[in-house]
Amino acid sequence: MSLLVVGLSHRSAPVSILERAALAADTQAKLLQDTLAAEPAAEGTVLATCNRIELYADVDKFHAGVAELSTLLAQHSGVGLDELTPYLYVHYEDRAVHHLFSVACGLDSMVVGEGQILGQIKDALALGQDLHTAGRLLNDLFQQALRVGKRAHSETGIDRAGQSLVTFGLEQLADGADVDTWAKGKKALVIGAGSMSSLAAATLARSGVSDIVVANRTLARAERLAQILNEPGGTPGGGSGGGTGVSAHAVEMVAVGDELTRADVVVSCTGATGLVLTGDDIETAVHGRRTPLALLDLAMPRDIDAAAHRIPGVRLVDIESLAEASADAPMAADVDRVRGIVSDEVAAFGAAQRAAHITPTVVALRTMAADVVAGEVARLEGRLPDLDDKQRAEITQTVRRVVDKLLHAPTVRVKQLASEPGGAGYADALRTLFDLDPETVASVSRADLNDADVKNRGRV
Repeated sequence: MSLLVVGLSHRSAPVSILERAALAADTQAKLLQDTLAAEPAAEGTVLATCNRIELYADVDKFHAGVAELSTLLAQHSGVGLDELTPYLYVHYEDRAVHHLFSVACGLDSMVVGEGQILGQIKDALALGQDLHTAGRLLNDLFQQALRVGKRAHSETGIDRAGQSLVTFGLEQLADGADVDTWAKGKKALVIGAGSMSSLAAATLARSGVSDIVVANRTLARAERLAQILNEPGGTPGGGSGGGTGVSAHAVEMVAVGDELTRADVVVSCTGATGLVLTGDDIETAVHGRRTPLALLDLAMPRDIDAAAHRIPGVRLVDIESLAEASADAPMAADVDRVRGIVSDEVAAFGAAQRAAHITPTVVALRTMAADVVAGEVARLEGRLPDLDDKQRAEITQTVRRVVDKLLHAPTVRVKQLASEPGGAGYADALRTLFDLDPETVASVSRADLNDADVKNRGRV
């Protein structure tokens, strides 16, 4: 396994750098295509969220891989390599597996224990599969990361330690008050209709807001979200609204200015590359009003002008302020249990990968043995043509049993040894001892890869 991850997150970089380095969907696709075109990388995918950008690749050279992936991240993010490098982290082999499993469990999230990251990991895998840049290693890795994350949430109380970024943001807006009490009867404006905006709308509905206006560049998506919110007991993502009584409707983006004057709370999370709400927009909206305006910006790069922090009567919570607040958030005791799960799963994944590495060699050995048996049986038939079918079948079965028994113990033992740390050399030893044709082993590997790709693509 030569897994390499190069990335930056809220733990390694300031929000100003994360904001500039954010990757649009088409940029992510181009980054992956260029990664596969680079000499050290055989497969790759990218995990890009509002507070992390990570490039995963299977490389054949560590130092060349780090240099190439770092350069590609700089080129596609638009942040110069010299400026970006101090904020990059690098994980390799088992450490890279440990990192992704920790991320999947929410241990590396801004809000520890949040579960949204699982959907983002699933999207990262789907992107690599759609572009055919994720091969057997990354398919296995990301599928296992999803299972580890689900296991952590089902077997521990990590959910008590964490919450969604939306919920955490609303708590910061409420400034110590109960969110449901604070939100009750308020009018909300949700800008964007993607997964985060949908979660925000559902959370606001459950918290007791009376009206929700959804604005989006594609009106049909905003109308669909509003329709779901209006359905009895319905909230986006399949959750239960439980009779929230919220009234929701959709508007086009050009109506945001007018809706801003009527809203009490605004949540914005779009994929826009520029500001959605400028300081002037917000000043105009609050001019003459007597009630405060609460703004929650969950976009990266930001949707709402940071100048809003200085406007009287406005409270803005954005990714930067959420990062500061999360540093003081209490850790649950269950976090230690999740860390134990991660460590166990990393060891199991490494053992499985090492064992899988020798499987093509074992298959090639057994194929060679079967060919030898077939050749010897054919030679025997030529020398003893008077054998009847029953005798021929009995001799053939006897020879096969002898070969199987001779190969059974060494092949089972070599798989056990190969699964241990440092066991990769056993495959080479087996090929050398039995003079196996390298092309035969390679053909088995290609067949395994194609079968694994078909199977894994069906899971996501």
